[in-house]
Amino acid sequence: MRKLALLVCLSMLPASAFAGDIVKEFSGTGNRTTEIFTVNSPWLLDWRLDGPGWRSNGSYEDHVALDITLIEVPSGRHRGRVLHTKFVGNGLKLFNDGGTYRLRISSMLARWTIKIEQIKPEEAEAYTPRKDN
Repeated sequence: MRKLALLVCLSMLPASAFAGDIVKEFSGTGNRTTEIFTVNSPWLLDWRLDGPGWRSNGSYEDHVALDITLIEVPSGRHRGRVLHTKFVGNGLKLFNDGGTYRLRISSMLARWTIKIEQIKPEEAEAYTPRKDN
């Protein structure tokens, strides 16, 4: 009965309350250049970084790192580093330029998941970047 009530409540939410359409999803460990993807403006890079979970007199999670660089296709032009972190966590990055791209991902001692999500302009307007202290 609870599941049915939850489904009814969820069906009454506006469509804008849900995440954008996933264009591509990538996951792995180590270094990789992703497949090509095409997005319109605006879009989100939704990332998650998990440590390996290994512990031996300390935590390997203290040594994780993730760098993501955006590469324009077909020119191969480097659009810049879009993410650099040395902490387990997750986040979103908003982009206002559509195009055809691939990501160059470099990671150390970590598992990562990256989703490319197409969003609506009104969702982008409501986006507020998180302020890290």
